Amino acid sequence: MAQSRQTIFLMGDPSLVLELGEICHQAGFAILYKPASGKDSAPFPKHFKKVNTIPRTVFVLCELSLDRELKKKNLLFIDKAAGASAVILSSSITVTASEQASWIRRPSRLVGISTMPTLLSQKLIELAPTIHTDKAVMARVQEFFARLGKELAIVQDRIGMVMPRILCMLINEAFFALTEHIASPQDIDLAMKLGTNYPRGPIEWADQIGIHSVVTILEAIHDDLDEDRYRIAPLLKQMALGAQWWGT
Repeated sequence: MAQSRQTIFLMGDPSLVLELGEICHQAGFAILYKPASGKDSAPFPKHFKKVNTIPRTVFVLCELSLDRELKKKNLLFIDKAAGASAVILSSSITVTASEQASWIRRPSRLVGISTMPTLLSQKLIELAPTIHTDKAVMARVQEFFARLGKELAIVQDRIGMVMPRILCMLINEAFFALTEHIASPQDIDLAMKLGTNYPRGPIEWADQIGIHSVVTILEAIHDDLDEDRYRIAPLLKQMALGAQWWGT
């Protein structure tokens, strides 16, 4: 990579900006970010440089929001500020990459990425190119992730992608089990970790991802497919609103 390709710009959900930013920092990239709300909700490490404008030499720009309206606002800002040769990676779990590409002036430079807290730190990254994505853009994206030490899976441009859909459905089913008093949260997690060799149990995973994020993703999948199997467990909805689990 040329020197002009050593800086990464990040914008979106703070937890995702921090997770991806740390991975990029460890790989030797300089990190620029812009708080989506205009100010930080929590302090970022010193190696994260807050900016209000994007230098046109930035090579990769990432939008990492799950909220549709915020994502559109951020992408319009990024598209206007980015240099002509820059590529845009955007979380496409709740909105397809193809729809997002229709919002910007150069749809050929946008690639969807599977982002959810804890997933970015895994070895595998899912990418969803659109029908407009240029082959040269995909080559540069693959080069970028190779430098981060990631393996790539190219998946269809569908809401939920692969791992987020499966994981959120697993969490949803676990909360149905809790509602029906089939087992305790601890026993559900233990059963999945010991029985299927998962690194985390579904309740533990939900806590690390964030209940609200899980519900947002499930709502997007349900709205897209309109199938009852994506119906959200009432307890999961309640906890997304701040309710506490009182079961044993």
